[in-house]
Amino acid sequence: MAQTMNKHGEPDTIDWKILREIQRDGRISNVELAGRVGLSPPPTLRRVQALEQEGLITGYRAQLNREKLDYAVKMFVSVGLKSQAKPEMEAFERQVKTWPIVRECYGVQGGADYVLVCVARDLQAVQSFVNGALLKAANVDSVRTSLILSDVKTDSEIPLP
Repeated sequence: MAQTMNKHGEPDTIDWKILREIQRDGRISNVELAGRVGLSPPPTLRRVQALEQEGLITGYRAQLNREKLDYAVKMFVSVGLKSQAKPEMEAFERQVKTWPIVRECYGVQGGADYVLVCVARDLQAVQSFVNGALLKAANVDSVRTSLILSDVKTDSEIPLP
């Protein structure tokens, strides 16, 4: 991405504009994006491709309304492991990736080793997952759940300069 990076290896002004616009609307057409950032479409497309190749853009997705799709329950699940040795943590992370109910997983420091974000159709489904697969998983020592009552702010955008 040398053509768009500044001398410090950081995105230049146009790159920041592109990232900001794509983050707001991942479905923006290249022509519209070019107009918003002040370039013609071909160099805009090359820059987007370079930003993707550099790993600054990692994907595009639609935001779905989970409640309208009958996934009314959203919950944080804090998980403490018996051992924090690297092989055991990696094994847990592999296991997490197989559980459809877990939509996000974060390794954390503090009172837990991991925080999971789970979505389900009802509390029974979450309870079944926690009491079944999660508590029976190797190396799991403790589980603490927090039901999410409302989504106050779910902005996934990064505050770009």
